[in-house]
Amino acid sequence: MARRDNLYEAAFEAFLREETVPYIAVDETKRTLCPGHSLKSLDFLISPPQGMRYLVDVKGRNFPTGSPGQYWKNWLTAEDLEALSEWEKAMGTGFVGLIVFAYRLTGRKTPLPWDQLFFFRGQWYGFLGVTRQNYQTWAKPISPKWQTLAIPTEEFRRQARPLQEFLLPPVPAARCFQPLGLPR
Repeated sequence: MARRDNLYEAAFEAFLREETVPYIAVDETKRTLCPGHSLKSLDFLISPPQGMRYLVDVKGRNFPTGSPGQYWKNWLTAEDLEALSEWEKAMGTGFVGLIVFAYRLTGRKTPLPWDQLFFFRGQWYGFLGVTRQNYQTWAKPISPKWQTLAIPTEEFRRQARPLQEFLLPPVPAARCFQPLGLPR
């Protein structure tokens, strides 16, 4: 069961329900025991129709956050990345680690166009995803003491995708066709 006291995870789950995406909310109260260590739990397993299967870790952030101009906070811990990597190996081919940044809007600027935002319990949310592999490729340490990482803002904006792009089947490119009877 997802932690219902975490608004970001509750908003994400409500979003999945509204979009009718098959998912499993993981019981985060117990860590998985692996040989020699325990493994941080995922938040969700999602399996969009005709798509990949995702091992999801939800990271809640405000947008903007803190002092003025801090919009794209995307930090996480080294343990978050290590756990997603281990889950990918354990689950095998066809499962992709996905970090979902659930941005709760606290101002007038948005991380996504308004038609891609989600309204939940009186708040607007924007969901952006980055695969574990892409995140790990671009992540830089921000605090050795806390073992936190982040992608530099400009690169994060290139790598992060609206969650809908991960959930919906790809739309085929428009085919050019020549109507009958017209010269080429």
